[in-house]
Amino acid sequence: MWEASSTARVIPPARPRKLAKVPFVELADGRLQGVVSSGSDIGRVYVSSVAARSYAFACSTNNNRPCGGARGSFCKHIGALITEAVLQYGAERVARYLRIEPVDAADGAPAITSAMTATRPAQADATAAAPVFSRFLRHLGYLELPATTEPLPEMQWFPPTRAVA
Repeated sequence: MWEASSTARVIPPARPRKLAKVPFVELADGRLQGVVSSGSDIGRVYVSSVAARSYAFACSTNNNRPCGGARGSFCKHIGALITEAVLQYGAERVARYLRIEPVDAADGAPAITSAMTATRPAQADATAAAPVFSRFLRHLGYLELPATTEPLPEMQWFPPTRAVA
């Protein structure tokens, strides 16, 4: 029935996760991507991503400065992103999306990370950072809206499925 409604089905997280370190994680645009908080500066965040199949990775600050730790291999931000993605979506779904050979779900994020790093992936450019960070900011904006059951105008892109009486 959800296919005929104007609401999107929300998949519950595999396990609860804290949003302080990785406030935004998604499997989209052929990448695992998200926003990771800096460990040293409260005002800085990193936009990190790993591409499906090639595992090409990118990590840069919110103002497009390259991550100093992502030189030739995954940095700690990408490691945190993978760990939180496994908590959010489950190891099997993350591995399937990234096109990693079957990974034992019990091994989780370390198995996914080691499978990708074993291929010695290339470092990609950070062109995906701007849209990912923009999506993150848009999601934050929804947190500032008062709670309501009324429709939000910016969320009304679906056509009505039936006439209202």
